[in-house]
Amino acid sequence: MAIGSPFKLDKLKIEAYQDVERTQSVGNFEAMFNPESLKQSYEIVYGRGQGIGSSDQDAPYSYNKPSDLNIKLFLDGTGVHEIGILQLGSPPTVQERVDEFLELTFQKDGEIHEPRYLILKWGDLNFRCRLSKVDVTYTSFDKNGKALRAELDVVLKSNVEPDRRQLQDATSSPDLTHARLVKSGDTLPLLSREIYGSSEHYLFVADFNDLDDFRNLTPGEELLFPPLPDGSRNQASR
Repeated sequence: MAIGSPFKLDKLKIEAYQDVERTQSVGNFEAMFNPESLKQSYEIVYGRGQGIGSSDQDAPYSYNKPSDLNIKLFLDGTGVHEIGILQLGSPPTVQERVDEFLELTFQKDGEIHEPRYLILKWGDLNFRCRLSKVDVTYTSFDKNGKALRAELDVVLKSNVEPDRRQLQDATSSPDLTHARLVKSGDTLPLLSREIYGSSEHYLFVADFNDLDDFRNLTPGEELLFPPLPDGSRNQASR
C-alpha cells in the first residue's frame, strides 16, 4: 500500500485503550515521521480435501485469519522536524520515545493485566488492532553512545469487538470456522453452545486452540471454533 506525499496526511497516531470496545482511552503515540508505505496482509485458511485423489481444488473454505498490518516508524533525537526544520526546545530522546511506544502498546496495563487495545489512525485508515511484534533497530549514536535514531518495525494484528467480528463473519454455518473474542464472564462451554448449539464440544475447541487452561479464558483473546468432525455433528442440536 504505497502512500503519497506525507504533507497530504495527518501524522500517524496509535491510540491505546483498556477495553475491547475502545471507550477507555489511556493515551496515544504520534509519529514524528510518517512512514512511506504500509503493508497489510490477508490470509484465508482452507481445510484439507477428503478421500483418495483429493487435490488442492477440493480444499473447503475454513475461515479468514485476522489481518496483519506492517509499518516502519522512524524516531529521531537530533531535533530535526520531518520537513528538515530544527525543532525548538528540548525534544524527547530516542530512548524516551521508544520507551513511550513500548509502555503504551507492549507492556501489560495494570488495570487489565494484559497489553492494551489499539487503534491506528492515518488518513482514511482506522485499524483496530493489538501489537503482535516490534523490532527496534538503533541506527545512529553520539560520541557517548546515546542513540540518535531508531527504526521500529511494527506488526499489528486486527482485533475487533465480538459484535463487529460476527458481522464480518456474516454467517452462522456449522461447516465454517468461526472466530470469537473472549469477553468477561465467557466460558468455553457457553461459547461452544453459542457456536455449535451444544456445550459438549468445549474440549474439542480447547484442543484446537492449544489452551493450557480452558477454565480461565483471557478477555480479549481470540478463539477459533472449527467445523465439528463428522461423527460429532449429530450432537450439535442438543
